[in-house]
Amino acid sequence: MADFDYLASHAETKPTKAAVIYGDQVVDFATLNQRANKAANVLKSLGCEQHDRVALMSFNSLTGFEITNGLRKAGLVGVPINYRLRGSEVAYILNDSGARVVGAGPDHVEIVDAARPEVKGDRSFIAVGAKTPPGWLSYRDLMDAASNQPPGAISTGGLGPSMLYTSGTTGHPKGAFRPNGVNVENVLQMISIFGLTESDVHLMCGPGYHSAVAAFTAIHQLLGATVVVQPKFDAEGASDLIERHRVTTIFMAPTLLQRLVDAHERRLRDLSSLRAVILGAAPCPHALKSRAEGVLGQVLWEFYGATETGINTVLRPEDQLRKPGSCGTAVPGQEIRLVKSDGTDAQDGEPGEFMVRNNWLAEYYNRPDATGKSLHGGFFSVGDVAYRDSEGYYYICDRQIDMIISGGVNIYPAEVEATIHSHPAVEDVAVIGVPDEQWGESVKAVVQLRPSAAATADELIAFCAERLAGYKKPRSVDFVAALPRDAAGKLLERTIREPYWAGLGRRI
Repeated sequence: MADFDYLASHAETKPTKAAVIYGDQVVDFATLNQRANKAANVLKSLGCEQHDRVALMSFNSLTGFEITNGLRKAGLVGVPINYRLRGSEVAYILNDSGARVVGAGPDHVEIVDAARPEVKGDRSFIAVGAKTPPGWLSYRDLMDAASNQPPGAISTGGLGPSMLYTSGTTGHPKGAFRPNGVNVENVLQMISIFGLTESDVHLMCGPGYHSAVAAFTAIHQLLGATVVVQPKFDAEGASDLIERHRVTTIFMAPTLLQRLVDAHERRLRDLSSLRAVILGAAPCPHALKSRAEGVLGQVLWEFYGATETGINTVLRPEDQLRKPGSCGTAVPGQEIRLVKSDGTDAQDGEPGEFMVRNNWLAEYYNRPDATGKSLHGGFFSVGDVAYRDSEGYYYICDRQIDMIISGGVNIYPAEVEATIHSHPAVEDVAVIGVPDEQWGESVKAVVQLRPSAAATADELIAFCAERLAGYKKPRSVDFVAALPRDAAGKLLERTIREPYWAGLGRRI
């Protein structure tokens, strides 16, 4: 797929076919290709050279498709930014990635502009579809002036290079960097596993900064399928789009599936066109799968993987209810080890740290130390613990590291703890994930107050809301006389978490 522009090919072979549908706007492949050429030429006119990074904070949009395809055409690295980040969180990613150009959608220009005082170095800021503040360039003006001719031969393979920021074992996110993108073999494998075709109609409803949302959308575009775009997920709206456009495939986190099923039960729609509902980002409860099959039929797929490692296991529709709690069997080409604390391989039924070796692996940008820490003899680990049954099905049962996954979003407790620690009434704090029927896990702060100090749960939650992205703030706060620590002063997080998870048969 190197040096092959699939969008240009579709523009030639199926010019009038709908490439993207956004509300009442339908953009065919010929038009999208020309707009992507313009976007590539805009970025090159701003001094971008091959492998330079370009960051974008935006809801899902037509402009996002133009820019993403333009990046690939110009051999540039896309850095999507979680649109719920604020201030220093945004500035950190811009500084760490060294993004040469930064784009922001109409709802996010003010957010990125507020982070600019902390952004180091010289770079261009582009306002997309909004008023243009001082020091910003207008995307519309730049596009009007740009050529719609191809920017030149590309030299990237697969879906194009990418850098997706993911929380890990430090408080700051790390850029999972694939300078050459997802390779051809893995793209073809995903197409084969899920049976994706040119005739599919795919609904993009999750945030485009999520690795799986971006990957499945790009693969459908590569095939020449139509993508229906929802700016932000809304269950009622998603149900209407599925019915209206006869959507056949969709990727979503389990939280979104629950909302979709709830919406359908409130008001029936015709969702019979769906043939593949692909689940990932967090474990899907068995009870939800049973409800979903009652509504949608046997169309559920679930996979386990990570931004860094790609898709490692897949649970097929016929196994969803037969194998409760399982994330499936190994995808061909995966070498999986379950490693016990003594370094030996776990036997069937024994838990061990899930480690994988494959040709999907990303590196952490400018962080060889972090990459090396995650690699063990060529096997990569993101810290999950799993066991395998006698039929070769894997079950994620715990997490080695302290990350919380709420609604498919990674939240690192150390960052939230540091914020709460800065409150004058707080002596000590532990932030943990606790069971949540809707989100899988929710963020709880367990707080020890200073002697004679006072603070309420609402006060601490509001304190965090002013300083962190909304999804990181605690949803609840418990107060204790003292937090358990070992002789070395290390917080005993498992001891703190245990009462909240007792009796559930799972730890995540």
